[in-house]
Amino acid sequence: MALDIEWYDFVCFGIVGVAFIGALWILYRHEGISGGSGISAGDSFEGLLRSRRKLARTDGHVGTDCLWTSCWKGVHPGCLLVTRFVSFLAMVGFLYWDVMDSGASVFIYYTEWTFALVIVYFGLGTIVSAHGCWLHTIRKSSSSENKAIDDLPRIDPEESVSVTSNDYNGDGDAGINGNKSTEGYGEEGFLGRAGFWGYLMQITYQTSAGAVVLTDIMFWCIIAPFLSIAHVRLNWLMGCMHTLNAVFLLIDTGLNNLPFPWFRLAYFIIWSCTYVLFQWVIHACGFSWWPYPFIQLNTPWASLSYFALAVVHIPCYGIFALIEKVKTTILPRLFPHAFVRSN
Repeated sequence: MALDIEWYDFVCFGIVGVAFIGALWILYRHEGISGGSGISAGDSFEGLLRSRRKLARTDGHVGTDCLWTSCWKGVHPGCLLVTRFVSFLAMVGFLYWDVMDSGASVFIYYTEWTFALVIVYFGLGTIVSAHGCWLHTIRKSSSSENKAIDDLPRIDPEESVSVTSNDYNGDGDAGINGNKSTEGYGEEGFLGRAGFWGYLMQITYQTSAGAVVLTDIMFWCIIAPFLSIAHVRLNWLMGCMHTLNAVFLLIDTGLNNLPFPWFRLAYFIIWSCTYVLFQWVIHACGFSWWPYPFIQLNTPWASLSYFALAVVHIPCYGIFALIEKVKTTILPRLFPHAFVRSN
């Protein structure tokens, strides 16, 4: 067994355990199922829409249309699709190059974990955007057909009244069908809760955001200039992998319409805790060296290092949250007629 436990290592175990359990508690409070939306079978369409608006005000809500629409008016969903697909292909190519150059052992590093996570996000984003482009085409076609019908000349006032009476349906909600097929269609899709794959995409996006900032800052500010790691060869490929992950994610951020609530910092913490647990397990199974000195156990300063790593997750996530804040507050003022708010 290569992992020798000292008394001060239990402090490290406690820091990781508290962070992991605390993150789960935060997710339970914010992502947990609420006590009900108050929707019943007899509700009118306006009642359903009001219920969805109430649901959309919750912290964890992710609208279906937010996943594939842009925050800029006039930008076709296909632009986001192409951006995500190109980013996906480029990052897969760099990861394949890294594995071919250094072997599968590269996945011992947090960098490769994060790089692979960003690839998963762009892969999910490509699929969701492709589906969104299909929905956009259908909606546009449906809108054109409705406009063509509205442009037809009226036959007779009495027949027009007859049609209106049929649309009434005797429920006391005149014109509900019309609103549902035209005006409410886009809003219902925007306020509608995303499914499993939509939430998985949102979670990977926000987890990747924090992990990319942490990875690149640690690499360029600590590892590259100050540390000499025998198992790491600093080269052009490594520099690209610690730069392009942030570049591609920032390009997507500038185009997408995804929310960025603070509580999903918990997923970022769970992601890092999982990596640390992975390191503990493989060292307990006989792995001999640590890829990063600041997660190494059996040293008196390990507890301080672990505490510092736990705390640094907050500003790393906060940097990307600040970028999102600037995007949603400053850009609408600079481009009031071009920027679309996500809520």
